[in-house]
Amino acid sequence: MTTQPWFVHYEKGVPPSLPIIDAPLHQLLTDSAQRYPANVAVRFLLKYLPLGIKIQSTLTYRQLDEATDRFAAALQKLGVRKGDRVSIMLPNVPQQVISYFGILKAGAIVVNTNPTYTPREMQHQLGDSGAETIVLLSGLYDRLAQIRERTSVKHVIVTDIPGSLGWPFNRLVEKQVRASGIMRDVPPGPGIYDFYTLLKEASSKPSRAPVGADDVALLQYSGGTTGYPKGAMLTHRNLVNNTAQMQAWFVTAEAGKEKVLGALPFFHVYGMTVAMLFALSTGAELIITPDPRNINLVLDIIQNERVSLYPGVPAMYVAIINHPKVGDYNLHSVKACLSGGAALPVEVAEKFMQLTGGRLVEGYGMTEASPVITANPINGDMRVGSVGLPLPNTEVQIVGLEPDATGRYQPLPVDEEGELRARGPQVMKGYWNRADESAQTVTTDGWLHTGDIAKMDEDGYFYIVDRKKDLIIASGYNVVPREVEEVLFMHPAVMEAAVAGVPDPRRGETVKAYVVLKEGQSATEEEIRSFCKENLAPYKVPTLVEFRKDLPKSQVGKVLRRLLVEEEKAKLAQSATP
Repeated sequence: MTTQPWFVHYEKGVPPSLPIIDAPLHQLLTDSAQRYPANVAVRFLLKYLPLGIKIQSTLTYRQLDEATDRFAAALQKLGVRKGDRVSIMLPNVPQQVISYFGILKAGAIVVNTNPTYTPREMQHQLGDSGAETIVLLSGLYDRLAQIRERTSVKHVIVTDIPGSLGWPFNRLVEKQVRASGIMRDVPPGPGIYDFYTLLKEASSKPSRAPVGADDVALLQYSGGTTGYPKGAMLTHRNLVNNTAQMQAWFVTAEAGKEKVLGALPFFHVYGMTVAMLFALSTGAELIITPDPRNINLVLDIIQNERVSLYPGVPAMYVAIINHPKVGDYNLHSVKACLSGGAALPVEVAEKFMQLTGGRLVEGYGMTEASPVITANPINGDMRVGSVGLPLPNTEVQIVGLEPDATGRYQPLPVDEEGELRARGPQVMKGYWNRADESAQTVTTDGWLHTGDIAKMDEDGYFYIVDRKKDLIIASGYNVVPREVEEVLFMHPAVMEAAVAGVPDPRRGETVKAYVVLKEGQSATEEEIRSFCKENLAPYKVPTLVEFRKDLPKSQVGKVLRRLLVEEEKAKLAQSATP
């Protein structure tokens, strides 16, 4: 890479470039197990009881490495071969981590599947990926059963939260977990297996599938620009090198000594890389909990376990600073937090840093880049409102929104707004089975078109201004308006519908539906929301519904979502005026 303006502003100790690593992704865990065999790799924490008793389980690095070997062998015994897709539909539990690395060791491809998905969403992802094996909570089996015949799934590996806990904790929580509906008895049948039984019966030495750096390690589904989510093919090289970039960025992180709070879901690409992969590659203790919304527990964990790194999305930090008893907690063990997934409000960052004494800096990325592209220096010059500087080995340009006469996108001058595009070892191989859309998103010379409108200042700091596409980012999760609209159109009373992201102080953006009813039909906001809940994961369900006589449209009849968003912003500005 040629000299770039951002190199001057790198924190001391961050190199402008790193050696490209071509090792398989699971080698990160194997290496840490060799260096720190007795260190705790995963601490699963559900609750604190009186007298300092914790409902928890732990795995050392040696134990985790051995468990992933056994899971790989178990998959191979079921017939899973190199390149096969295996879905993981779990929250943050030890079985998720074991499954992830076991799948990789078997030479297969991980398909991260959101546990909140409805049967309709599951069917699309399982069908699109061609997954023949799935690991899921027992309480989710009924959803799979509804659509299994319309997928290629042959093997169902069932587990539950109490199963990861030893006696007597498993008995203590089983009643509560069953009452919540996420644990149920799954009837025995062909192709149905118990997770821990498979582990117990498996060989400790799987056959090593030859894995190349350019082989796909993960299908991470992304909304892209339009339509249903597409599987971003992230290779072993992509994920290993994005993890290495994060290691280089956290200059003050001490190998084998950090405690990383993994509250951000690992089925989300950001939580997967910045929490799970970063922690396990550095020999850190990864403290996991399945519900990031349980802020009381998050605060207890930070205080009692002396958490040093806490990656998250703005909504998580908002919840902490607004907790009524946050002042009662000692949060000063926190060294640093990297916020991503949505814009980080300045006042949130400042308040969080006052509470913890640590640094909360904003970064930027997307699924198609494994995901991190830029970040503010952890201990250096953090620019308010900026998403920071490109990571080592990462080139970022601001280019015109349309190609020139030769078909090329030309770089724009400093402070001029255009589309942000990035190139580096973390950029995906393409979309699964979608060559045309892959070619539109990643150029032949490796540039990833993000679809985000941004600008760069003279020092090389980047600022996100707007989005070229209509993607909604609610609490760090991507929501494609068209997918929600298609569900709304399924409602018998709906004639027209449009969905847009509107500002929300807690989620960054929230989903709002604008609905035109058929003549003579009626529906309430709650009826529309209930219908959506049956067909969409909770984070995609509109929190707001507005009934209208018509929708703003272009001359050719296209709904103008941008005008709907502008209306909302104008309303907010008016209400804020004294």
